[in-house]
Amino acid sequence: MEVKASLQSYRQSPRKVRLIATAIRGKRVPDALTELDFMIKRGAAPMKKLLMSAIANAENNFKLDRTTLIIKNITVNAGVTMKRSMPRAFGRAYPIHKRTSHINLTLDEGKELGALSPKSKVRAQSAKFKMK
Repeated sequence: MEVKASLQSYRQSPRKVRLIATAIRGKRVPDALTELDFMIKRGAAPMKKLLMSAIANAENNFKLDRTTLIIKNITVNAGVTMKRSMPRAFGRAYPIHKRTSHINLTLDEGKELGALSPKSKVRAQSAKFKMK
């Protein structure tokens, strides 16, 4: 069962927000919440709020347990760019682009607390090859 939540026109550039999205993509929800708590990025707080919204959707609408949820997909797309200008010497105006982001989050039901993230699966497979 897929559960979705979105944040539209968040006033930070998509390039900066994608760093946070990459850090939590594919992780279990409790692990992602812990990581967002300790992340030193401005976008971590709104991302956590979005994740909590998706968790609330899962618990209230679909009666899912938060410990079994996995972040299946998280995308950060560019929103509207506000165009402003900064006065410069000799009467010139230099452009300033105030970028916004659209964040879409999809949660999916994992097996249980033992469900592995994609990175963990890769590590487990590489550990098998090292053992041989």
